[in-house]
Amino acid sequence: MPITKSAKKALRQSLRRRARNLARKKDVRDVRVEIRKLVAAGKTKEAEALLPKAYKAFDKAAKRGVIKKNTAARLKSRLAKNLSRK
Repeated sequence: MPITKSAKKALRQSLRRRARNLARKKDVRDVRVEIRKLVAAGKTKEAEALLPKAYKAFDKAAKRGVIKKNTAARLKSRLAKNLSRK
């Protein structure tokens, strides 16, 4: 456990940041899974409607440093590729 005042504050900050980062990561994962399920079920129109939401989640996560910029680009590319294939 932290002893100094600054270490206690750093712990509080890191816990808040961790919660925010996990929430953003969950948003990214949830939208990816949702689109994948729709594509597997053959509902490409609904999946295409969700694409902007996915892009937004990826870009926000990359902007905040939760995932890297190239990771976000790769995820967006693969989603679009999967949609165009079906």
